[in-house]
Amino acid sequence: MSEKNTNLEILVKTAIEKIKEMVDVETIIGKPIVTGNGTTIIPVSKVSVGFGSGGSDLPTKQAKDLFGGGAGGGVSIQPIAFIIIMPDGNVKLLQLTVNASKENAALAILPDIVDKVTGIISQNKKNTADETAEDA
Repeated sequence: MSEKNTNLEILVKTAIEKIKEMVDVETIIGKPIVTGNGTTIIPVSKVSVGFGSGGSDLPTKQAKDLFGGGAGGGVSIQPIAFIIIMPDGNVKLLQLTVNASKENAALAILPDIVDKVTGIISQNKKNTADETAEDA
């Protein structure tokens, strides 16, 4: 392996290691936060990583060539949702993105719709049972 490949490899490996240090699993799925009433809130984030590197040998009259290179990277972290776990075991997803797809938006509100429909059906059954008991 030539020295120029070694220099470029070292440059790229160092940049990648530094990016790995910045982004870990807890960056995407955050540490759970427990509130006073027992509700657990888990933040969820979107992580985007960009990376670039390059290098070149600079010709010299000496026996050794000079290597010139650079590497750079960037990380973008955007909170997109919170998973909320209620003390009674109910779980809800609270999305923060305004431009969420229609499918994601529908899935996010689906548990609320099911809860409301179930509540209406239960109330109707209770009212029907009460009316039947009064007629008897």
